[in-house]
Amino acid sequence: MRTALFLAPVLALVACNGGNANEAAPVQGEAVENVAAPQGQQWTEVVTKTEQGGYLVGNPNAAVKLVEYGSRTCPACGAFAGQAFEPLMQDYVSTGRVSFEYRDFLIHPQDLAASLLGRCVSEERYFPMLEQMFAAQPELLPRVQQLSDQQITQLQSMPAPQAAPLWAEATGYLDFVKQRGLSESQARQCLNNAEMVEELVALQQVAREDNVSGTPSFFINGRAVPNTLNWAQLEPQLQAAGAR
Repeated sequence: MRTALFLAPVLALVACNGGNANEAAPVQGEAVENVAAPQGQQWTEVVTKTEQGGYLVGNPNAAVKLVEYGSRTCPACGAFAGQAFEPLMQDYVSTGRVSFEYRDFLIHPQDLAASLLGRCVSEERYFPMLEQMFAAQPELLPRVQQLSDQQITQLQSMPAPQAAPLWAEATGYLDFVKQRGLSESQARQCLNNAEMVEELVALQQVAREDNVSGTPSFFINGRAVPNTLNWAQLEPQLQAAGAR
């Protein structure tokens, strides 16, 4: 019940429109050198789960640390992923100068289900699954509009953890992950995994402490990057911080 009570105000108060309550000057830093990946690996394949509850790809000790708070069902986040994923990985993360951490931020009722399923895969598959979920938004997001008012009312009246499997079925996310290597039993175990739900609850508290109010929201080396929604706005901020 504590989980349900915590998630309810979060889902009601934030939006998919970017930004956060922090206002900060751009992060400035001297240009940093490339850092070699461990032998036999590439930084774009090195993924670790962070203490805050996100997932980080790249050099954990990179001089420039980029964090995104995003929602898997936020169109603005999907648009950013389509623009940014390839250049971010190829031009920045691969060099060892920049790490990228993604933190799930729940803004829609169906986000809990999508996030649980996105965290159900192995660490090395986390970012490919994230990218695929964003790319599939045109297929998946309309499923919510197809639900009847009665269905939506019923789902929203349930505690969020109990509703998550039903949201996963109704919005197509369950079938989506089954088509990408997860069995139905694996997926349902993750949707009903109380520990994973609590991890996401704790991550929402981290976001609140960071004054996140919308998605996508970005931080570079711990400082907010305000008024940024797309790659054209974010890349100069990374370069100013030293990733050039």
